[in-house]
Amino acid sequence: MRVLGVDPGLTRCGVGVVEGVAGRPLTMLGVGVVRTPADAELGHRLLGVEQGIEQWLDEHRPEFVAVERVFSQHNVRTVMGTAQASAVAMLCAARRGIPVALHTPSEVKAAVTGSGRADKAQVGAMVTRLLRLSAPPRPADAADALALAICHIWRAPAQNRLQQAVALHTAHATKGRRA
Repeated sequence: MRVLGVDPGLTRCGVGVVEGVAGRPLTMLGVGVVRTPADAELGHRLLGVEQGIEQWLDEHRPEFVAVERVFSQHNVRTVMGTAQASAVAMLCAARRGIPVALHTPSEVKAAVTGSGRADKAQVGAMVTRLLRLSAPPRPADAADALALAICHIWRAPAQNRLQQAVALHTAHATKGRRA
C-alpha cells in the first residue's frame, strides 16, 4: 500500500509518502513541505498548495491519501487556513479517484508512539525509527505527514473490516425489513 500523508497548512503543508503493509517494515518514498508566502493573497496560496500536492500525486502515484482531520483550536484564523488546505488535498485526491482517509492528531500520535498525547519530538523520533531514517524529517510538518501515512497503513486493514461488517449488517437488516 502506498499512502500520501498530508499535514495541511497554508504556509507549510507537510507531505510524505510511505509504502508498506501492517506488520512489515515500511519504506519512505519521499518527504517534504509545500510552502506558500504568508503575505500572498489567499486564492494564490490555495493554488500553490494545489499545485504542490498535484506534483506529489504525479510523482508518487499513491493508492490512498491520509489527511489530518482539522480540529477546533482557539485561533479561528489558523483553523480556517488548515481547513482550506485540507480541502485542497481532498479535492486533488478526489479528482483522481484516490480514496481519502481523515485521521485526528491523537489517532496519529497513538498509532505511531503508543500515546495520543505524544509531543512533536516523540512523533519525529518514532517516525525516524519506524522508517529507519538517519534523522527526523524537518520541519515537524514533514514528520507529521509521514506519521499520517504510517497511521493509515496500520489502521486501514481494521477500518476496512469494520466497514465491511457494517455494510453486511446493513444489508441483512434491510433484507429482513423487506421480508
